Amino acid sequence: MLLILVHEFGHFVVAKAFKIRVDEFGIFFPPRLLGFKWGETEYTLNSIPLGGFVKIFGENGEDSDTETEKNIEAKKDVRRNFSQKSRWIQAAVLVAGVFFNMLFAWLAVSAGYVVGMQTSASHRGFGVVEHPQTMITQVSPESPASKAGVESNDIVQTVETATASLATNQVTADGVQQFIQAHQDESVMLLVSRKTATTTEQRVFLAKPVAGIAPDHKAIGIGLDDVGILRLSPPLALAEGAILTESMTVELASGLGGLVTGLFHGTANLGEVSGPIGIVSMGASTESKGFVATLTLLALISVDLAIINLLPIPGLDGGRLLFVIIEGVTRRPISEKFATRATIISIALLISLVIIISFHDVLHLIHPAV
Repeated sequence: MLLILVHEFGHFVVAKAFKIRVDEFGIFFPPRLLGFKWGETEYTLNSIPLGGFVKIFGENGEDSDTETEKNIEAKKDVRRNFSQKSRWIQAAVLVAGVFFNMLFAWLAVSAGYVVGMQTSASHRGFGVVEHPQTMITQVSPESPASKAGVESNDIVQTVETATASLATNQVTADGVQQFIQAHQDESVMLLVSRKTATTTEQRVFLAKPVAGIAPDHKAIGIGLDDVGILRLSPPLALAEGAILTESMTVELASGLGGLVTGLFHGTANLGEVSGPIGIVSMGASTESKGFVATLTLLALISVDLAIINLLPIPGLDGGRLLFVIIEGVTRRPISEKFATRATIISIALLISLVIIISFHDVLHLIHPAV
């Protein structure tokens, strides 16, 4: 919800900057609970808690014929109609939401670096990573580690088998991996520390390596990294935040591109994609891991929202931007009938996709291994 409001606020600010009339800025969706008018714009609080919206005069084909206007002041508003502005201004208003989502992500991760962000000890950017610990960064589904109860973000304290143990000063990502490979025919006991909402708990897990997870040896199905805390001054945090935001954008865009390609080829695994239910579930689990983890998740979702909105699909900002570009090239307005039909069909397909993904989210909540 917050990120949708950020997105809509971007449209609002840029429309105002170009002197386009904004009739309403709404938090949530109607029916209306309360509101007030400041200047020409109504600010409303509504009852359906699904983000927010902005009503920009002329954006959806409102009548701009001066003959229908009743007074001089109203005639002035014709020049403030979205559809009467240049294509460049229309494009700027349309991409403003995406820009604000990216700006939010950048500021969120930058704030995380100021507070102290979990970062790999192999980090080669600004600052020095302090107090690195060996963290489990990934647990393969259906692996021995997953079945034993090991989770991502567990911190490895000790590793041993019935015949050997790893020295404390050798508990590093490489050290643990080499130890497990050297004892791949024995059950491995991991002592880990795990942060919960209120405390840090010590837990013990037993897992026996199996073939088929790693290409050339038996494994228990965990990914490891040495992770510490990186704290930076605000200027350096902004620079490092920009680097991380760029990396997030490239990775998420690549993943979305792979999903779209998979949909066309019939090979997409929608079970690996999170919808609204999955995101809420992730948010609830992330909140227990602290303020910075929550900031990072919000940044990821904000970048994802920006990328999705740029897709050239009618009903999304990217689709509307595509129409503006076509109109700019052909110098003819796109048929309102065609635009409406394309938008309805696209939204129906998007809703269907969200329903399918949400179904998989529910399955993951009921049966995490599915």
